[in-house]
Amino acid sequence: MSEFRAHAGHSTTSQVAAAYERAAKENRAVLVGYLPAGFPSRDGCIAALTAMVQAGVDVVEVGLPYSDPVLDGPTIQRAADQALANGTRIADVLATVEAVAAAGAATVVMTYWNPVLRYGVDRFARDLAAAGGAGLITPDLTPDSGPDWLAASDAHGLDRVFLAAPSTSDERLRLTADACRGFIYASSVMGVTGARAQTSSAAPTLVARLRGITDLPIGVGLGVSNGDQAAEVGSFADGVIVGSAFVRTLLDAPHVEAGVAAAAALAADLAAGVRRR
Repeated sequence: MSEFRAHAGHSTTSQVAAAYERAAKENRAVLVGYLPAGFPSRDGCIAALTAMVQAGVDVVEVGLPYSDPVLDGPTIQRAADQALANGTRIADVLATVEAVAAAGAATVVMTYWNPVLRYGVDRFARDLAAAGGAGLITPDLTPDSGPDWLAASDAHGLDRVFLAAPSTSDERLRLTADACRGFIYASSVMGVTGARAQTSSAAPTLVARLRGITDLPIGVGLGVSNGDQAAEVGSFADGVIVGSAFVRTLLDAPHVEAGVAAAAALAADLAAGVRRR
């Protein structure tokens, strides 16, 4: 029996799709915000994510802190290290999901695959669904190497989001799109996460290639840190994904309350940006 309560009437598959449908009707892009669970503390993370939702974040990514990341740049690595030093475990990640989902946001977990394997693929999917989670983003798992996850996500009604990169072949893009549910995560650069002075010139081309093979929404991540950049990415993508810039607001703050306020202010700026189509 799950240690997390099931949400009555919960429809996991529809949450992310519903967020994209609402945004499309408003002729704007979805704003996706990320923080790793347990950073700057378990309660501080929940407070920041809740404030971000109240300020305009549509979909929340709760990161599972991991000691050996392949996608995360130094900013997110520093936050993950702090979360791990705080003693963050998968139970804390799921508790964070439960709290944020209860605040009204479609909430997905972004995680490397080893922790899921260690926890148990079906057990992870079961507990995530019971916590109110909508799905997983798995940066180091390809669809053809994760049959257990495909089966578990089907069994528990979870979205599954795989990554597409500018270097991905058309054949692999099609395979990835066919396996995704909710949206496709288009990585705008060949590199790790981190705020950048300019958004990627490769992203529009990648989004156009994906639009030629799928009707799924396409979220673009890596590099966005302000409302102007969100407006630029939102002009050609269905979703704008922001992580490092939110982490930076909390790293730079003198205390948690100031960090939460700064994260909310950034969310408001980004939310205004995705509405400037």
